[in-house]
Amino acid sequence: MQFSWKKPSAAGAVVVITGGARGIGAKTAEVFCAAGATVWIGDVDGDVAAATAAGIRNCRSACLDVTDRTSWDGFVAEVLDAQGRIDVLVNNAGVMPLGAFEAEAEATTDLILDVNVRGVLNGMRAVVPTMIDQGAGHIVNVASMAGMIPIPGMVTYNASKFAALGASLAARREYAGAGVTVSAVLPSAVRTELSSGVQLGGGLPTVDPDDVARAILRTLRTRAARTSVPAWVAPGWALVDALVPEFVERAVRSKIDDRRALTAIDTAGRADYLQRLDRQSKAHAVQADSKAVR
Repeated sequence: MQFSWKKPSAAGAVVVITGGARGIGAKTAEVFCAAGATVWIGDVDGDVAAATAAGIRNCRSACLDVTDRTSWDGFVAEVLDAQGRIDVLVNNAGVMPLGAFEAEAEATTDLILDVNVRGVLNGMRAVVPTMIDQGAGHIVNVASMAGMIPIPGMVTYNASKFAALGASLAARREYAGAGVTVSAVLPSAVRTELSSGVQLGGGLPTVDPDDVARAILRTLRTRAARTSVPAWVAPGWALVDALVPEFVERAVRSKIDDRRALTAIDTAGRADYLQRLDRQSKAHAVQADSKAVR
């Protein structure tokens, strides 16, 4: 089936999803494929991505390090060679270390910024030329409500998601006349491995990966600049930020314990994710050192 931008649906679309091996990315691949798209998932854990893709009809995978332009070039070339075009990019890959900012290792800071910010920029830069050539394309950058709402214990993560949102809004303006649309999706706390070891709920809105996946799919129709999940959070926070005095906000934050990502992390419950982050951080540092030597 040939994809048509005149009928904004996923049917017939060629979709690229980063960080697609697990969580939101894997669920988004399922949702797009069920809607008739052909999906390619890229992930730094290529074996896990391959296993995920094998369980989804019309889904393929390849290893992708979103922080590396060369990796992006190879990935995009493989998709274009097989499919001839890329209609939709979902920049979903992200990492979320938590804890005190002053204790954060430099390697961790580098990983957060390179994956969550550089990864988004690299992805857009990799697909925009082919989208401009074909006269149409849609990019969805998965940011976070942490891109609007500052949260203790997430200083660098907050910085990365504010940046992802800003990049999305700026790119949306820059490519508005080229047929390329850019949307940002901002989930609240999501029940995935990234939030493991942190108490969810208790006054903080929490969603499932399929809620986020469906919101991403809807942007194909709405082309909205910014979509929060749940939908009320972004406009609600905008009102709070504009109208509520800081002392009132502090009182409410204290009541719902907004410092839980700083003071109440269950390290045992987060152990698997922390081990994976540690492996990623070390591998990323080695790669960075290798580039510096060159």
